[in-house]
Amino acid sequence: MAKSTDLTLVEQQMLLAIMRLRPNAYGVSIRDEIKTRTGKEYSFGSVYAVLERLEDSGLITSQEGEATAARGGRKKLYFTITGNGQKSLQVSLCAIDALREGFPWKEALA
Repeated sequence: MAKSTDLTLVEQQMLLAIMRLRPNAYGVSIRDEIKTRTGKEYSFGSVYAVLERLEDSGLITSQEGEATAARGGRKKLYFTITGNGQKSLQVSLCAIDALREGFPWKEALA
């Protein structure tokens, strides 16, 4: 089932982080990228909840990597944005840009 293009802020951030980190986008790297660029720190639980929601919506896909000794033999789960994800993100960001365009910031903040 296709998801609406109405993305939350955290969904936008996750999708942008996945695109930036490709092909090394996994939970910890996505969380770290968002923290580095925005200063916002999400819990691992909320990161994985959003990733699951995005995957269920068909906006991202996941693929298991190799198990590593550093992770106690556990595999990383890597995420990739889909074509639908890219389209939804672009529509969502363009809508925000359209609302911001020509906004009188000085007057609004006075």
